[in-house]
Amino acid sequence: MSALIDPGEVEFSAIRAQGPGGQNVNKVSCAVHMRFDVGASSLPEAIKERLLALSDQRITQAGVVVLKAQQSRSLEQNKEDALRRLQELVDSVAVLPTVRRATKPTRGSQRRRLDSKTKSGQTKAMRGKVSE
Repeated sequence: MSALIDPGEVEFSAIRAQGPGGQNVNKVSCAVHMRFDVGASSLPEAIKERLLALSDQRITQAGVVVLKAQQSRSLEQNKEDALRRLQELVDSVAVLPTVRRATKPTRGSQRRRLDSKTKSGQTKAMRGKVSE
């Protein structure tokens, strides 16, 4: 169950990148802040719920995913990087985790466990002081 993100639902704003970069970094806004409103998006309801249930610091209380991309010196590449990361986030919740079914341990495994406990207890009992 994969859901593609419509780029029209994503809001980009160009900001100045942090970190080293010489004189150019103070003049050019090539980093990107991307905002994606999960509630107003066209994603399926099940994916929206699981996305909002994530305890991810990139998701605000209002249900807006905020990503910052500043790896590249190109604005377009940073936009593509942010979109790719958002798609990965959505894809991660699109896959349902398999439900674990509780099973009883077999009688043989219970017996082996108890035998090993008994043996270990006997080993520890032999470590006491020698009495004559």
